[in-house]
Amino acid sequence: MAPPAAPPIVRTPMAPQPWGRIGPVSWMLRRLFGLDRRLPDIKGPAQGAGRRRRFVLLTLSLLPALYATYVLNGLLPQVVTTNETVDLAIAWGETALLVVFALLTCWLAAGFWTAILGFFVLAIGGDRQLISRSTKADVIPAGARTAIVMPICNEDVRRVFAGLRATYESVMRSNALEHFDFFVLSDTANADVCVAELDAWNALREELGAESRLFYRHRRRRVKRKSGNIDDFCRRWGAKYRYMVVLDADSVMTGECLTTLVRLMEARPDAGIIQTAPRAVGRDTLHARMQQFANQVYGPVFTAGLHYWQLGESHYWGHNAIIRLEPFMKHCVLAPLPGRGSLAGEILSHDFVEAALMRRAGYGVWIAYDLDGSFEETPPNLIDEVKRDRRWCHGNLMNARLMFARGMHPVHRWVFLTGALAYLSAPLWLGFLALSTWLLLAHANAEPQYFVMPHQLFPLWPSWRPEHAWALLAAVASVLFIPKILAALLAAVRSASSYGGAFRLTLSVLLEMLMSALLAPVRMLFHTQFVAAALLGWSIQWKSPARADKSTSIRQALRRHGLQTAIGIAWMALVAWKAPNVLPWIALVAAGLLLSIPVSVLTSSAKFGLLMRKAKLFMTPDEIRPPREVIATAQYARSARALPRFADAVIDPEVHAVVRSAAYRSRSALAAAARAQRVDRAMQSGPNALSAAERVALMHDAAALDLMHQTARVAPIHASWYASAASARRATIRVFGRPAKTRRATVATMARVR
Repeated sequence: MAPPAAPPIVRTPMAPQPWGRIGPVSWMLRRLFGLDRRLPDIKGPAQGAGRRRRFVLLTLSLLPALYATYVLNGLLPQVVTTNETVDLAIAWGETALLVVFALLTCWLAAGFWTAILGFFVLAIGGDRQLISRSTKADVIPAGARTAIVMPICNEDVRRVFAGLRATYESVMRSNALEHFDFFVLSDTANADVCVAELDAWNALREELGAESRLFYRHRRRRVKRKSGNIDDFCRRWGAKYRYMVVLDADSVMTGECLTTLVRLMEARPDAGIIQTAPRAVGRDTLHARMQQFANQVYGPVFTAGLHYWQLGESHYWGHNAIIRLEPFMKHCVLAPLPGRGSLAGEILSHDFVEAALMRRAGYGVWIAYDLDGSFEETPPNLIDEVKRDRRWCHGNLMNARLMFARGMHPVHRWVFLTGALAYLSAPLWLGFLALSTWLLLAHANAEPQYFVMPHQLFPLWPSWRPEHAWALLAAVASVLFIPKILAALLAAVRSASSYGGAFRLTLSVLLEMLMSALLAPVRMLFHTQFVAAALLGWSIQWKSPARADKSTSIRQALRRHGLQTAIGIAWMALVAWKAPNVLPWIALVAAGLLLSIPVSVLTSSAKFGLLMRKAKLFMTPDEIRPPREVIATAQYARSARALPRFADAVIDPEVHAVVRSAAYRSRSALAAAARAQRVDRAMQSGPNALSAAERVALMHDAAALDLMHQTARVAPIHASWYASAASARRATIRVFGRPAKTRRATVATMARVR
């Protein structure tokens, strides 16, 4: 009999704290009368440094935005017509344009100065407040046990367990394995995939000799998605561990990185979460390779800048991070957002909220951006990227309500705001373009009035200062591109050869900036659509992103980008008809919309991505010198055999034993009667006659699995059971390269039953 899939439960009660009233009025009243809870300070000089740095950032963001808005106001044509209605409409339109422009430029300026500060921090060798500079003991104490948890849901099973094996072996090489346990936490709703997960988990456990260290748990009730899955683990086994490291399904971490995180936690008892900065690796499509390049060239500059002004009130991105379990279990359970509508109810993006709650409890949240050995994968194409963005958009808009929740640190209130602005900036930009176009047409069609005052001697001539307009455009372009240029310069100085050489690094940066400019208006329209969907309560599908290279077909591109292309054509035609001299000003934005279909298809191609790699463009250090764990993950994923399905849990004795080890046992007489009826129908009609929920229910029921397995051995059953099982058992190699055991006895038994 297979050993149990999970360790004995040590149950700990966990309950969320209610949010209470969430709103700006109630928050301001609490602050006014001193009723808001005072946040505990984090010990050390970081608090004073953080306040000074944030004041500087706020000043540097506001002043350029106000000045740029002032310049734009002077550029707007001061035209007075004979029509008072037209005059009023133009005045309101110009005011709205200036407000939107001020918000956008302030947002851009904040990102610009974050990157500039990050550049200088990296150029001088790091920040004195880095948490990685805390004293670290060479040996991890015996009591510092850590659970490495990987929540998964309908994922690529081969890739999940390949990455998990590479991480496990790396921890083993670090000679610290006794301090770590590994948990695969599945929310998969497909019985075929569940059986495949169990089979791969058991094979990996046997391969590594990890029966007492590698566990699997499948939830029967999927509540609160990923955060609920983590909560379920904490309630069952959280009391056994001091720390928890959360991995995504595509995460890989080195043993050195993991042990360093534990030692940092031991050195800083005031730290609640330490987030690493994962490097993007492992994909071959052109889109993914550009994202990997941007992540490794520009990412360090922006992450160092975030750390510079956030310090102990930093981001948590939900994975590749270590968490102190006791305060997390006590303070970070998420209650639903009160109220009704699409921005109430179950929290979708849990990570920012958990970081804010951890800081509210008096523990710091840090980014260890200089810590090596943390990896993840990016979406393979633009379509999959924006599918992920839709979930993030809805979640961030919901989180924005917590800006006014009781006890939140000001930095985390700002994090909630910037998280929402990351998507609200899209409709703001679209509104700016729409207002600009409308004002252009209004001024083009309005008949100017040159004499507006009684007895006016000289006419009022409309003025246009193109040199000021070009200066403003250059300033905006500088804000967008200077951080990338500085980041590339820093990468070239440190190791140009790691990016294919100085010339290819420069060419890659220029190509990446061009492609980013072309894709920006496409992302703008997608994000505007997602904001509208979130605010209007349109349904959202929560599916796991693609974990392998995946190209976009022309049909898919036409369906997703057809309307965007039509908008670009209509916009260009309208401007060309009414004001052709303005076409150069909108050319790049319009080109992105007009070329959205071919660009989406081209960048999704792994063929073009590999051609770029052959030309040494978009190269990264992890491609020049691949880390051992990344190489191992790719090798294990390639060598994995075909995995079993639900039918194999009934037919194959080995698979049946593994699946049964994770099943539940029910003693209810009512359940027994329903089980017998369901099993009889399943065996007579075949697995395809069952719904997805029924197959999962049977897979969870140990008695039902035993009954089906015994029936398959002694009685005629539907032929589709054998067809389905045989199709999944054709491979001749065991998971991750070990030769498979012969299954002649099983095949012979199946033949006799048939």
